[in-house]
Amino acid sequence: MAGTPLARAEHFIWLTARVLEQRRFAYHFLRGGADPVEAALSAYLNEDGGYGHALEPDLRGPVSQPLHTAHALRVLDSIGRCGGLRVERICRYLTDVSTHEGALPALHPSLRGYPHAPFLTVTDHPKGDLLATGPVVGLLHRNQVWHAWLFRATDFCWAAIDAIDKSHPYEIQAAVAFLDGVPDRARAEAAADRLGRLVREQRLAVLDPERPGDYPVAPGYAPGERHYPHDYARVPDSLARRWFTDEELTRSLDHLAAEQREDGGWPVNWREWAPGTALESRPVVTIEALRTLRAHGRAIG
Repeated sequence: MAGTPLARAEHFIWLTARVLEQRRFAYHFLRGGADPVEAALSAYLNEDGGYGHALEPDLRGPVSQPLHTAHALRVLDSIGRCGGLRVERICRYLTDVSTHEGALPALHPSLRGYPHAPFLTVTDHPKGDLLATGPVVGLLHRNQVWHAWLFRATDFCWAAIDAIDKSHPYEIQAAVAFLDGVPDRARAEAAADRLGRLVREQRLAVLDPERPGDYPVAPGYAPGERHYPHDYARVPDSLARRWFTDEELTRSLDHLAAEQREDGGWPVNWREWAPGTALESRPVVTIEALRTLRAHGRAIG
């Protein structure tokens, strides 16, 4: 398919994406408004203040889940709507589903009985999870949201990050999302420096895209489910940007740009377990790929 990366991606979005991703694409790349994005997002909102209805494609069913709600917050943040009564209501939901230590579980037991990815486990008494909690807390802090829930959740994230020893890419991404938003910048920078050394020592980022096999795939990940510098440093002012040289990031962004498929979309690299989930996820991944490339100064069209 001829055309710029953006034009090719636009064709893919109109061909395959849900209404929400169509409107997000229009907002980010076609001068569309924020109101249509929020209207589409509201279709996933439940009465308890959380979000459900497979907003996060790997979790099916109507019930609210922390991962769905985190996804909704990312969308609101991306359109400058992460505040006011809408977020206060979300924080009440987060309070209600938190564990005894004030953290979010990856999955709430209400998901039991509905289809979900087999690599996600539903338990009756889930533990607090940095992967679910860190990105939410960091995003709320960055938007200067203040809610009682944040105090204990912030303490949980600090303790979880301080305890990281042997890690894996998604845990590091969650930690970065927290550290990029938390108010204590000195502590965040010190923690990020330690994690950056860990990422390099444990080879959690593919620094040479031409030799991906030199970097291990984390236990439980799909074959080829590796992460690159741009996966950690989505924007230039992320603390994770300091972990990589200019040359390493350039190679990473070159790899990301080259990953665009013939149909105009970017692929998912995690395990595909149902046809519909891969179809719904690819437009999300495509939008984020374009945003990452643009944030780092790459021409997309």
